[in-house]
Amino acid sequence: MSALFSDLAVPRVPRLVRFGDSEGLLLGGPPAAEGAESLDRHLARLGPAPMLSSDDILSEVRASGLQGRGGGSFPLARKLETALRSPGQPLLVVNCSESEPASRKDRAICSARPHVVLDGAAAIARALGAEEAVIHLHGSSTEVVSALRVALAERRTVSGDPLWRLSCGPGGYVAGESSAVARFVHSGVALPSFSSIPLARQGPSGRPTVVSNAETAAHVALIVRCGAARWREAGTDSCPGPQLLTVTGAVPEPGTVVELVGVATIGEVLKAAGVTSAPQAVLVGGYAGSWVQGDVAWHTDMEPSALDRLGAERGCGLLGVLPHGACGLVETARIVRYLAGESAGQCGPCVHGLPVLADGMEALARGDSVRRALRRMSRTAEALPGSGACRHPDGVVRLVASTLKVFAVDLIQHRAGTTCPESNRGPVFPLTPAANSW
Repeated sequence: MSALFSDLAVPRVPRLVRFGDSEGLLLGGPPAAEGAESLDRHLARLGPAPMLSSDDILSEVRASGLQGRGGGSFPLARKLETALRSPGQPLLVVNCSESEPASRKDRAICSARPHVVLDGAAAIARALGAEEAVIHLHGSSTEVVSALRVALAERRTVSGDPLWRLSCGPGGYVAGESSAVARFVHSGVALPSFSSIPLARQGPSGRPTVVSNAETAAHVALIVRCGAARWREAGTDSCPGPQLLTVTGAVPEPGTVVELVGVATIGEVLKAAGVTSAPQAVLVGGYAGSWVQGDVAWHTDMEPSALDRLGAERGCGLLGVLPHGACGLVETARIVRYLAGESAGQCGPCVHGLPVLADGMEALARGDSVRRALRRMSRTAEALPGSGACRHPDGVVRLVASTLKVFAVDLIQHRAGTTCPESNRGPVFPLTPAANSW
């Protein structure tokens, strides 16, 4: 076992670390400002990944309880087991695209620690008996593309690696959804597709296709080195292992990536990113996530069972800080309009339903025909969940529902026709649409 894992903190003694901190597991090593860690430095720091058998890798991943870190939190072992039971040569796709505009964790680890991601991908491929592994990312993410190209060139002599293929796709919000990624890798078209058949059983190519995000693959690199039991100790029962989080919004450095080892409250995570006191609200889980009142979030553990009690989910690991004085209705209206514009344009729920929610949120923000807007939004929100080719509409409905709950006092004020003094301030969160090329 590497010395890196010899003194992991017990779960109730959290570590919140950033790139270059010696106590980091995924983020340990040189500071991110130094660029991508070379293969030589990676091996000197962690040692070579042990050449476990496919059965042993699967056993360790199963025992670890590793949940996907891309947003869905689906257990990786179940995907692998499904693919192994299905006919055809399995294909592994590591999704490094990170389409969430405010999230930075996956592009950060791919840019600074590419060999950790690739070690994990190689282990997953070996568990599947997959001869090929596709690394998929947004073509516009030039820093990530460059880091991975260099890393793959360095690994030409690494034994046990699969045949690597780099896939550079479009940067649309839903283009990073797993079925869209699998479809793009197969046909060059990044459109989500609805199917009752899991990708791990049969992907667009007809082969079992396991899509795993970058952070998930990186965790496998740790698991095969330290063992499932030790890795689990760096998390909680409901979310084993360490986790990467992005903190954005009203923070000193929006887009700060931290690694949580153990369990900590959201307030402790925000403090690590430079937030000194409870904000007005926290957006948990990304733009398809949920608002939580700031003082409540401050004392809530950043782990699934605690978040579930608040109606929130970890999602993509994003914590968005809304400062006091900002208008939650206005900020949400901006996000929902952005999300409505990021539809792939192939399903009625997105094409027709999301603009209704965007129009409604903007009406609430203006204090214009509030009752009519609420009625129309309510009817639309009831019809959208589960009706699209992907879960894009479901996420927008979740965001809107949490907005009406958390900012109920603001809604009363707006209903009276009195908008917030800060309604005209600039966006708190990044909203620049990615370059779609459907």
